[in-house]
This record gives sequence, structure tokens and C-alpha cells, in this order.
Amino acid sequence: MKTDRNLQGASSSGSTAGPTPSEDSAGGRRIDLLRLLPPLKWFVSRRWFQFAVVFPTLLLFLLFLLAGIFGSPVGNRNIIVVFVWILWWFLLISVMVPFASRVWCTVCPFPFFGEWLQRRSLVAVRAIDPKQRTGEESESGVLIGRNRYFGLNRRWPKALSSIWLQNIGFLALCTFSALLLTRPIVSVMILGFLILLATVLHLIYRHRAFCSYVCPVSGFLSLYAMTSMMEIRSADTDVCAQCGDKGCLAGNDAGWGCAWGIYPSKLDRNNYCGLCMECVKSCPHDNMALNLRPFGSDTQLKGYDEAWKAFIMLALALAYSVIFLGPWGFLKDWANVTESKEVGGFLLYTVILWAGALVVIPGIFALAVWIGRRLAGPHEASAKQVFLGFAYPLVPLGLLVWVAFSLPLLLVNGSYILMVLSDPFGWGWNLFGTANVAWTPVVPQWVPYLQVPLLLVGLAYALKAGWDQATRLFGRQSQALKAFAPVAVVLTVTVLYFFKLYTG
Repeated sequence: MKTDRNLQGASSSGSTAGPTPSEDSAGGRRIDLLRLLPPLKWFVSRRWFQFAVVFPTLLLFLLFLLAGIFGSPVGNRNIIVVFVWILWWFLLISVMVPFASRVWCTVCPFPFFGEWLQRRSLVAVRAIDPKQRTGEESESGVLIGRNRYFGLNRRWPKALSSIWLQNIGFLALCTFSALLLTRPIVSVMILGFLILLATVLHLIYRHRAFCSYVCPVSGFLSLYAMTSMMEIRSADTDVCAQCGDKGCLAGNDAGWGCAWGIYPSKLDRNNYCGLCMECVKSCPHDNMALNLRPFGSDTQLKGYDEAWKAFIMLALALAYSVIFLGPWGFLKDWANVTESKEVGGFLLYTVILWAGALVVIPGIFALAVWIGRRLAGPHEASAKQVFLGFAYPLVPLGLLVWVAFSLPLLLVNGSYILMVLSDPFGWGWNLFGTANVAWTPVVPQWVPYLQVPLLLVGLAYALKAGWDQATRLFGRQSQALKAFAPVAVVLTVTVLYFFKLYTG
């Protein structure tokens, strides 16, 4: 299981928190929003907070499903395609993740029904003191920590306690991206299946096993949340070290134990925190902080599963850029098999995509790492340490590449948002007077001038992050430079190729 989940004990190194900027053990300045903005703290501390933010998205989700089933079969006239795969995706990758970490998990409707059945409560907490429970209470549900849950509540298999399932699931989902963008009923099938799967897994496994290990969206959120400018952390780990309640992990009368199995005192990365805010409610010492921080503050990948997620995301961004922005129309035909009927081409496209994401790109990167280690000469860092350390620069780079790719999707297709807002089912409605707005790309001539700076910023962050990793791993600057140079070349060539695709 991930090293920052289901942890026991507490750290003895602490940091201060407050409305003024402060330094913490991860480096960089922090500003605690909960202390700076008392109304925000009041809001997230209410027992009804998560229900209040999830329920509206659930209603929208149900509207999208109905539109996908009963609405127009034309993708750009149906709200499920336009809102989910254009507007939501752009906001997710360009706004939510960089500025608010996994805030989408805070409002995501996928686990709603499963968690409701698991807790048998939408708002209230079911808490029992294990030392005082009666036989009757113990038979009614399962006691985990101090909270009572229902269902089987089995532990997730240790062999699957990684994001490999999410990696494969996301790659499989993206293989059929052309169908998702053109066929509303396909989006209904995928999204409906995910909410059904989440519900079933909640009834079998404890806490949010679906979100932690299965959800394909959660996988790339966990990776790119490392770059986010927001984090939730223990304000002072010394307080946690002396706390005998551990309500943030075990739960209590004020809140549920962490649904992600995280002990906040040991939390040092954003990867597996879904920002449900239960720890803010359950902490008996008011010791949780919601911090603003510098971009890219989390810098350590913990396993090959996370590294391969970075490779997969880069491969998909490259593939989509070639297919949707490149001059090769036959590749688009291969990807959109239901329109072109080129089954052989689609199978070839699938093989190339999967081989590139899982073998070719990781192989090129591994070769660069190997060359760098040989050039550096004798050193104490292990091959795994160097590989994971040099894979981290793909996180900020990958995020900025995806922002650069997603921006024209919104600018070129944004007028469809106004259309379907007035006519979500494509039935001829005109609720807000915008149903007949003509398709009007917004400043298409500016797109390359917006994409290039984004790519340059991504490359700058990647090179800086890689150099920091090299000096950490190799110590001496001469060794660090030799070790990182081949990887730096790969990163630079990658960005130059995106330049060519985006600027022609």
C-alpha cells in the first residue's frame, strides 16, 4: 500500500501556521486559508458541507445522462459531450488541478450513492467508542476506528494497492476518445458504468477504494495534484504527536475517519488526499491547515506506477496533438472507427498508442537515465531512485502540455457551450436565447501564441525540477550535470516537437 496511506504514529517535526506566510518542512511559503478566511473555515467545518457541494454536481450528472440517452445523437448538440469533454475537461486540467489540487474529488458524484449506502447517512456521523460498544451495536454495521459502517468493509487487496489499475483504465478509456467526443450514448455508458462500479465497490471494500485504486480520473488527478498551489496539511505535527484521539484517522463524534485512509500528520504529498474536509471537522485540536503554496511543491514520486502515469499522460497528449491538430487525416480516421469503419486502422492505432505509452516513451526515458548514470560515474543513488527522481520533471511538464492542448478545444468550440446551455437535449429549445448562436472560434489566430509560452513554462519547470533532483541524488554539481544532461535533452526535444505540432 502507498507509503503515505494508513500510517500510524506521528511526526515530531512541526511547522507553524497562520494567516501570514510561513515556511514548512517541504520548503516554500505557506498561507493557511482557513485562518486567513474565517467564513471558508466555517463552511468546510459544517457537517453538511460535502453534501452541499456534491448534490448539485449529482443533479448535473443525472441531467447529462438523460441528455445522452434521450437527447440529440450529434455530439456538439448534446450537453453531455460539450460540457463534460470540452468545458469540464478544460476547467479540470487548467484551473482546478493547478490551483486547487483534487478539489474535483470534493464535488465528484461518482462515490455519492456508494458512500451513502456505506455510511447510511448523508450528513450525520455514526460514532461509537470502541471501549463502550455493546454487542447489539457491534452487530449493526462494522466498527472501523470509532465510526460505524455498513456493507462488507473488506480491505482492498494489497497486491492492487497502487495506481496501476487506474493507469490501464485511463489508457483504455482514452483509446476510445473519438467515440466519447462524437457519440453521447458512449459517454452515458462510460459514466454510468463508473458510478455503478463505485457503488458496488463501496459495498464490498472499506472507505473509498474505488477512488483510491480504480477511478481512471483519480489516477491522473493524483499525479498532477503534486503541482497544485493548494494543499491540506497538519498545521503543527508536534500537536499530532501528542494527540491521543487521532480523530482525523479513526473518526469521532465530529467527523468520519479519513475516507482515503490517510493520517494527516504524515501527509507530505497531495496525491491521495481527496479534500473531503472530514479531518478539519474531526481534529480535536483545530490543527488542520488549507495552505496556499508555490507551484510544484511536491517533488517525490513513490513508485513505478506513478512514473508510468506520467509517461501515459505524455503519450496521450502527444497522440491527441498528432491526431486532432496534425495534418494527417488518416490518423483521425483510424481513431474514429465508428465513422470511418476502418477496423484495421483502429487496431493499428491502438497497438501504436499502447506500445508508445507503456514501452517506447518509458524506454527512451530509461535509456536517457541509464546514459546519465554512466556519465556521472560512481555514486550512491540506486537505479530506482534516479529513475523516479528524473521522472518527476514529467509532472509539471505534462500538466502544462495538457493545458496547451486543451486551450484551443475551449477557444475553438466554446460557442457550442452557449448553444447546448439553451438546448441541452438538442430538441429545439432556446431557454436562454443562445441556442442559435453560430459556431464562432475565439481568436484562433492567437492559439499558437498562447500555447508556446505554456510549453516554455512547462519546460522551465521541468528542467528546474530535474536539476534539483540531480543535485539531491548526486551531490556534486559536476556529477549532477552529467547525470541529468541526457534527460534534459529528451525533455527539450519533446517540447520542440510539440512546438512543431502547434505552430505548424
